[in-house]
Amino acid sequence: MISWIDTHVHLQDDRYDDDLEAVLERAKEASVEKIVLATSSLEDSKYTVELALKHGLYSTIGIHPHDAKTFNDSSIDELRDLAKWAENEAKARGRDPVVVAVGEIGLDYHYDFSPRDTQRHVFYEQMKLAKELNLPIVFHLREAFKDFLDLIEKAKEEDLFLAEYPGIVHCYSGSVETAKLLMPYGFMFGFDGPITFKNARQPIEVVDWLPLDRLLVETDGPYLTPVPYRGKRNEPAYLPYIGEKMAEIKGVSVEQIAKETTRNAKNVFRLR
Repeated sequence: MISWIDTHVHLQDDRYDDDLEAVLERAKEASVEKIVLATSSLEDSKYTVELALKHGLYSTIGIHPHDAKTFNDSSIDELRDLAKWAENEAKARGRDPVVVAVGEIGLDYHYDFSPRDTQRHVFYEQMKLAKELNLPIVFHLREAFKDFLDLIEKAKEEDLFLAEYPGIVHCYSGSVETAKLLMPYGFMFGFDGPITFKNARQPIEVVDWLPLDRLLVETDGPYLTPVPYRGKRNEPAYLPYIGEKMAEIKGVSVEQIAKETTRNAKNVFRLR
């Protein structure tokens, strides 16, 4: 039986406020077995962790590069406290850990919503937190590869990454050549709706090149909706369309893509 894991979606977004229960039901009907919510700020992390606890979902915690300017001296302490609180709440409710990664964190030089030096500082401080919490990292990378590579190399030298399944490059949009530089770090690569777009070339080349044990599927809802729903709000129920396109690119069955990406997600997030 086919089952999927949406490894990156923002169901805490207010665009889901009116029909979240229906969204979750449609996901179940589409064989989306588990859902990982991705966060962008401290306040967003707090709200999203509670939402995940309430609905049996999973969550990251972290400050997105767009929100790096909101980081202050207490931010790491608050994220650490949130992770510990969530761990205790999950135990009290008899469920698996709800916080499964630190992210999405990284660098975004396309919009520069936060100063670049601030982005770099906040990124590195959160990589240190991930190691302290023994969690993988969900990376956001856009038009900042040189600085990103410098920082992750420094992090590797300081032993900040988990030895096995250290993290995910979310919504990978780089080239095969860039992927080759990231491969030695052991990262997974997440792919979204753009691989279904008619003008997609580079992400298709990367999916074709990457081994199956490095691939993940994610919706990034409400954004990046795949064909045939492009232009509408995205949601986890559309995840199979991404998986089907991935299977076409790799020349394997949809069942195999579902099996491999689900196993990869369970490995990196330590899901049962």
